[in-house]
Amino acid sequence: MSRSERSPLLLAGLLATAGVAHFARPRPFDAIIPRGLPGTPRAWTYASGAAELALAAGLALPRTRKAAALATAAFFVGVFPANVKMAADFRHHPTPQKAAAFGRLPLQVPLVLWARGVARNAGGRS
Repeated sequence: MSRSERSPLLLAGLLATAGVAHFARPRPFDAIIPRGLPGTPRAWTYASGAAELALAAGLALPRTRKAAALATAAFFVGVFPANVKMAADFRHHPTPQKAAAFGRLPLQVPLVLWARGVARNAGGRS
């Protein structure tokens, strides 16, 4: 299997793992939901977990890969405020936790670019 064939499946695996984690251990995700959003943090945690699982499924199927990859890029941009909140909340934590929280911020850029690359390599299929 070539790198371009593995890439969407690896991205799908990342999203599926994160999606399952939202349901298996929701509390850490609840804590990073920005307070200004309507509804409960748990509802947002479950909704984002369900979105990640749906995106993973879409990426795994060649027929829906391009649309799912573009939606994944948008999703990664959309969850950025939660990562900013986490970094702000962790600014007084021990250095390893603070480094992990702040490290998530620039990580969003390669994730968005990865998803866009998957969309580009999917060609006209969607």
